[in-house]
Amino acid sequence: MCDLKMIAERFDVRGDFLSAEPYGSGHINDTYAAWYRQGGRLVRYIHQRINHAVFKDPDSLMDNIVRTTRHLQHKLRTSGDPETTRKALALVPAIDGNSCYRDEKGNTWRTYIFIENARTLDQVLNVKQAYEAARAFGRFQKELRDLSGRRLVETIPNFHNTRARFNALISAIEADAFNRACNIKQEIEFAFQREGIVDTLIKLQQGGQIPEIVTHNDTKLNNVMLDDETSEGICVIDLDTVMPGLSLYDFGDMARTMTSTAPEDERDLSRVHPRMDMFEAITRGYLSSVGDLLTKTEIEQMPFAARLITFEIGIRFLTDYLEGDIYFKTHRDCQNVDRTRVQFKLVQSFEEREDVVTKIVAAAGQQRDPVSSENWG
Repeated sequence: MCDLKMIAERFDVRGDFLSAEPYGSGHINDTYAAWYRQGGRLVRYIHQRINHAVFKDPDSLMDNIVRTTRHLQHKLRTSGDPETTRKALALVPAIDGNSCYRDEKGNTWRTYIFIENARTLDQVLNVKQAYEAARAFGRFQKELRDLSGRRLVETIPNFHNTRARFNALISAIEADAFNRACNIKQEIEFAFQREGIVDTLIKLQQGGQIPEIVTHNDTKLNNVMLDDETSEGICVIDLDTVMPGLSLYDFGDMARTMTSTAPEDERDLSRVHPRMDMFEAITRGYLSSVGDLLTKTEIEQMPFAARLITFEIGIRFLTDYLEGDIYFKTHRDCQNVDRTRVQFKLVQSFEEREDVVTKIVAAAGQQRDPVSSENWG
């Protein structure tokens, strides 16, 4: 492990550094929770190294995060909320006043105040958690609708451009740099059979039927902090992909991650399908916080978005496998293939349940008033 004590000393953290250890289950960045002694108390901070292979412009990325977090904290302070650093991520500046620190190897580091008495989960355990997480992501979208100033930078260009993702898959198949295409013929065929859906949301945006807004773009359950006592979704985290996007990108990713009955790399596909009670919970939770700002088209396309974004992440896993597993962290051979197969099984399951998910969205869309999460206990 790198010298975390040396990194810690480059940030304006008041107190004595005691120890640090890897934290969280993210695929991309390297994250550490560090203990400090401050005035006789033990407190924690998060130190994080940005993955330059994924985020090639860390300065613009950090500018996005500074603007976003300041905007959210300002709204909390204006409303009189005393927990601004608990309900919105709070950066700790480097000792030179910058938002981050670049070490001698060129790595970019940042530090956040640790959010105590809350946790993240890798897999949803009940419908209340799904409802609360979706409500938090919807609230996040809503609070950033009036973010002023220039357009945020696309930290990963074309991140949810499904046509671009599909074209990248084609290129990876044609190159076949690691001679792996022969191992995934069925998966490639599955993808090509569904090429017709990849342009749908892009065309709706281009036609003015869906607006561009600020979105999170990585709305997994483990990117929401849930209060230990109430399970309320109190803070959205992992803001590296916060940038211009479509509301449906966020909803679609919630649907694929929070409704699945199995882990993302499950090998037994008989265990994989989307739970409709979870889908209803995220639909109602999301619409309860941001539904009043969505257009009719956005609501109508929510069932399709669940299928499209699940398909998109499947072809991204497949592309990464073909390119040598360079984007997503892997811990065993063919893990990205297993991830692909899970996503494609979910796509097929959403296709089979199209009538059910459409009815759920229609019913929730007719009653967009906030619903107490107690209903999902």
